[in-house]
Amino acid sequence: MSHIQFRDLSVSYRRPKSDERFLAIDRISLDIERGSFVAVVGSSGCGKSTLLLAAAGLVSLASGRVVIDAAPVTGPGGHAAMVFQDASLLPWRSVLGNVRFGLEMRRWKRDDLTERALRHIRMVGLGDFADYHPHQLSGGMRQRVNIARALAVDPEVLLMDEPFGALDAQTREVMGNELLRIWERDRKTALFVTHDIEEAVFLADKVVVMGRDPGRIKDVVQVDLPRPRSPDMLDSETFVTIRRRLRESLAEDMASLRLVTEGV
Repeated sequence: MSHIQFRDLSVSYRRPKSDERFLAIDRISLDIERGSFVAVVGSSGCGKSTLLLAAAGLVSLASGRVVIDAAPVTGPGGHAAMVFQDASLLPWRSVLGNVRFGLEMRRWKRDDLTERALRHIRMVGLGDFADYHPHQLSGGMRQRVNIARALAVDPEVLLMDEPFGALDAQTREVMGNELLRIWERDRKTALFVTHDIEEAVFLADKVVVMGRDPGRIKDVVQVDLPRPRSPDMLDSETFVTIRRRLRESLAEDMASLRLVTEGV
């Protein structure tokens, strides 16, 4: 049985200053295997983030259901942890304090809390920075803290919404490699939203392509690259072929979007 199941999932939102609603995602069905890394790509507004929020139990469903470990998701809980593009750290807390915060919210046993937080801080390579505050860290380091905080609560599912989107290209590449190193340790089921096609192919076992108006699944592409992954795979024939297929799929949506914006 799949670890995560989306079944005929639809989510709608109310338009600002109006009673009118619009469909963000429409009748999506998708299976995600336990321990797999799945990337989701698509143009802006196609519902990628909404799909993650539904898995986290943070949005109301118009119809359908999300099931994790055979249990319907009815609201936020301990089944999933989210990492957002904005590191969303508490500025008055140290690195240790921020990672402890997630454990405190989950009512972790007090005698184990600090050591567990420190273990995950070391896991992301920040053992020497436990007493630093967010303003003393680079963007990449802040995201490492965010990942450590998410992993420390031992979620069944790790949900990541463009966690490297605000980073420069070099730092983003480093963080991608670091994320894979960390993920390889425990193989949490991961759902990762990105705009970057190469990043999606490099990280994932499977890439889901979403279309827009309303959000729907256009394609699901298996990434048949061996693990562990290495940067030299970016030049392989398999990588190039998958990247081309994803670009072609996304190009169809971008062409349609240009026609709309140009008033055709």
